[in-house]
Amino acid sequence: MDQNRPLPSSRYFIIAWVFGLLFYFLDYVVRAAPAVMIPELSQAFDVSSLGVVSIIGTYYYTHSIASLIAGIALDKFGARNSLFAGALILGIGCLLFFVSNYYTGMAGRLLQGAGCAFAFPGCVYLASKGFSAKSLATAIGFTQCIGMLGGSAGQFIVGPWIANGMSQEIFWIGAGVVTIIVAFALWGITPKDVKEPTPSASKLSLSGLAPYKIVFTNPQSWLCGIISGLLFTPTTIFAMIWGVAVFQEDKSLSFHSATIASALIPMGWVFGCPLLGYLTDRIGKRKPVLIGGAIVMILAICQILFLPNLVSPYVTNFIFGVASGAAMIPYSVIKESNPDEVKGSATGAINFINFGVTSLVSPIFTFVLGKSLTTAVDKDLHFQSTGIFWIAGIALAILLSFFLKETGRGNSNAVISA
Repeated sequence: MDQNRPLPSSRYFIIAWVFGLLFYFLDYVVRAAPAVMIPELSQAFDVSSLGVVSIIGTYYYTHSIASLIAGIALDKFGARNSLFAGALILGIGCLLFFVSNYYTGMAGRLLQGAGCAFAFPGCVYLASKGFSAKSLATAIGFTQCIGMLGGSAGQFIVGPWIANGMSQEIFWIGAGVVTIIVAFALWGITPKDVKEPTPSASKLSLSGLAPYKIVFTNPQSWLCGIISGLLFTPTTIFAMIWGVAVFQEDKSLSFHSATIASALIPMGWVFGCPLLGYLTDRIGKRKPVLIGGAIVMILAICQILFLPNLVSPYVTNFIFGVASGAAMIPYSVIKESNPDEVKGSATGAINFINFGVTSLVSPIFTFVLGKSLTTAVDKDLHFQSTGIFWIAGIALAILLSFFLKETGRGNSNAVISA
């Protein structure tokens, strides 16, 4: 390496971060869009609606595993190569998904999950290079906002497109082409990293898995991942996969109304992530905001289940989405609970655990409640059972939060260590 080579200016990393946001936006569009085209995909793949949901859910299998690979790739190859590879894989996955074949659809969804795993860690990596320490948390919060805005767009915008006659094939071709264009834009714009070797970095470079050994042997890391996953699944599994169908079948909403009701949950995230992040920074503590957000989530579900006429489900779903922004707080806690030299790998680790929880919960929900969606005789009972299922997961997250060590600056006894 040329020791005299100048370091890239931070503004170039900020420009690359903006294109990374496009990648992350497309990540969530692709993640959420299948929920509004289940009948069309069922016909295209020649499977039942339950079979389509199973295909959609495979996204989280590869996403979870590839999150670990993304962390290592960013540390080893930098953002330029890693983000290009991730966006290109996502684009190819979209193009495969439009083919009217079960196996290519399955392969496409698996590739989508793998490619999308590079989006958020890559954006965080670029933000850490481009923004100062005092602005970094805001940049990361804005990153998550853009992602959830994509999740809403995947239902708010794509839903009406499909309802007005757009074929699912045209959508996936368009998504694939746009994503591949973004991939090459990232390749051309993202500056190459010039890494300065440090004693700790040299020690960790002996093995690409060494940082993960540190993170995964810390019990706090596992608590952060599981708590985040349990708070995240009502959005990733219910709102982005089952929500439209459940509101149509159990609550007799029209396709348009069911789409809006589901999309307002990720829309709430757009406001909830920065709001709760600011609140936890403001008071200097993580756990009260984390637990408080989870409690509001439970109250919102209870209102829809037992007092449905008290507040519009649109308002309640939006409030639920805002409160579920608490799922991002463990991302701060895991960084503060591990040494500085493994903070990048900590993001990969929490993504792995988070989406690992999603991968486990998704088939359980499908088996217990999803497969009886169209056959349930008592629709109200089925809807209540669905709500209680998610309440149980959120309650478990609250219970585990009490075992989490407070890492906020407002706790005088906080000890940040490996």
